[in-house]
Amino acid sequence: MIPANAAPLAIALLGLLLGMRHATDPDHVIAVTTILSRERRFAVAARIGVVWGLGHTLTVLLVGAAIIVFKIAIPARLGLAMEFAVAIVLILLGVGAAANLARKAATRMRGGTSRDEALVVHAHAHTHDGATHAHPHVHLSPHEDAADAMHHDHRIPPDALPSLAARRPLLRSFAVGLVHGLAGSAAIALLVLSAIPNPLWATLYLAIFCVGTIIGMALITTAIATPFMVASQRASWLHQGLVTGSGLLSFGFGLFLAYHIGVVDHLFSAAPIWIPQ
Repeated sequence: MIPANAAPLAIALLGLLLGMRHATDPDHVIAVTTILSRERRFAVAARIGVVWGLGHTLTVLLVGAAIIVFKIAIPARLGLAMEFAVAIVLILLGVGAAANLARKAATRMRGGTSRDEALVVHAHAHTHDGATHAHPHVHLSPHEDAADAMHHDHRIPPDALPSLAARRPLLRSFAVGLVHGLAGSAAIALLVLSAIPNPLWATLYLAIFCVGTIIGMALITTAIATPFMVASQRASWLHQGLVTGSGLLSFGFGLFLAYHIGVVDHLFSAAPIWIPQ
């Protein structure tokens, strides 16, 4: 005999798996890849994925539950505008890499080394266990003269380190997750409501779906971080290439989405075309 709770369990499992599958959407993967590309620890990469999932969950649950419970109709232009916001975010995530590449190309075309790429080699003396020694190292000095760059402080206040090294990527990931969740909330809620007419069960399914998205993104970010971390330890040039490549991919994909939503789907025309999917 089939247990009475088999159907709800099957629906819950389906929601979890579909949520994990939703995390693999190209715009999601590209966004988190750009954010975590400079990280060198698996724990931080996994946290970036979880925080992205939390931001995504917040907007999906708030907007999606409102659509399910109150039967709110989303105008086509508003639906496209929410998706267009994702394109803008992707462009902003990758604009730094695109600008850096353009600056380097312009420098090479001029046939010389620009002041922005001046390399400064110097050493700082410090003490470990009563012994004083120095470590020579190289700086890329974009905003100061070589003489000034040799006299700076490498020390970072202990209380500033968590904010600079950890909180910025996490906050960025959370904000990007919010935007992605807002863009997908209407489509997800409409699809759930069409399959599960009961608002209570539909909302519960939506919550399980979001849990699956968080789990999926945590796994994805950990997997994506692996080549970046290996490259950072064994080949700095390869790591820098991966960082630049991920930024350019985000920038290019953002431009593609912006064109498709704005021109092909007629966001800025009198008759926008929006198909939730």
